[in-house]
Amino acid sequence: MNPIDQAARTARAGQETAETSAQVIARRLAIMGEALADPLNADHAELGRMGAEKVEALTASAGAVASGALDLADQGRRIADRESLEASAHMARLSRADTLASAAALQTAWGMGLWSRTLSDSWDMGNAMLKLQAEALSPIHAAVVANARRLKT
Repeated sequence: MNPIDQAARTARAGQETAETSAQVIARRLAIMGEALADPLNADHAELGRMGAEKVEALTASAGAVASGALDLADQGRRIADRESLEASAHMARLSRADTLASAAALQTAWGMGLWSRTLSDSWDMGNAMLKLQAEALSPIHAAVVANARRLKT
């Protein structure tokens, strides 16, 4: 999926999560009020779900964040390793330059390559962060939407 579509999809899911959460919270506050008024006839199943489902959704979200952060760190490490090798190879080529013009040409080529790789890497990192954002939101969004359906808000 292209980054624009990914960002738009995640933004819509975030908005739906916020709007639906408000509805679910309002309904659950009513359920808690009913439980206070008549404890014997309270919806104990729903009252029991309120905490456990949050822990489950937040745990899944945290797992996605941890995994994604490790992937981003690994991506950064690979970039740093590659650039270290590139710089070392460039310095070796530069040390063999026999004229100022050839050294300048080598510097220009290295700079343009660095610029190109940096641009490409930044897009890749941005895409990975958009994916991470979507994966972190997904379990929370799913829980909220399921609650709304179950509670018919």
